[in-house]
Amino acid sequence: MYNGRVQVAGPADVRELPGLVISKIAVGPYNNNSYLLRCASTGASLLIDAAAESDRLLGLVGDGSLDYVLTTHRHADHWQALGAVVAATGARTMAGTIDAVEIPITTDVALSGGAEIALGEVTLSVFEIAGHTEGSISVLYDDPEGHGHLFTGDCLFPGGIGRTLNEEEFDSLYNGVVSEFFSLPDETWVYPGHGHDTTIGVERPHLEEWLSRRW
Repeated sequence: MYNGRVQVAGPADVRELPGLVISKIAVGPYNNNSYLLRCASTGASLLIDAAAESDRLLGLVGDGSLDYVLTTHRHADHWQALGAVVAATGARTMAGTIDAVEIPITTDVALSGGAEIALGEVTLSVFEIAGHTEGSISVLYDDPEGHGHLFTGDCLFPGGIGRTLNEEEFDSLYNGVVSEFFSLPDETWVYPGHGHDTTIGVERPHLEEWLSRRW
């Protein structure tokens, strides 16, 4: 059974949802998570964060083609393998409009909040929240059974929001996460950019604590 607890050099954890198959793998020195999303009906696929270890990411893709690679934000630990993965697969690149200019691999599809990504018969909704970076993006899949699956990059982790460097960034990220993510149902599953998974319901009781401690 999927639990989202993966380790660098360890196997992928695979979750088969109605309409979508999610494969999670941990790569690189910063324990980055990369997620392969594949439409169950058409095989269309999208990799979230080609962070490191292109050989392992290409092994995760396997013999199937890769349609897109989405980079959640501009920090270098999230795109170290992007060039190699794109060169090997011909996948089109996606990133947030604001952060894309600082990612050294050309972005083919620039995304802003409110956009939708068509992946075969699957639709992903895009959130854009400033704070960790100016243009971090996250994506949500609502499965046919009414359950949400939210890929948050470095905006939300188990135990708190992502790193910020000043009060203005903290306020922006905290307020964005609360208004966008915590308007979702408690059972919404959260797939972060590093570490283990969580849910909105597990994290919701701690919002005031995060606001008080300011991280």
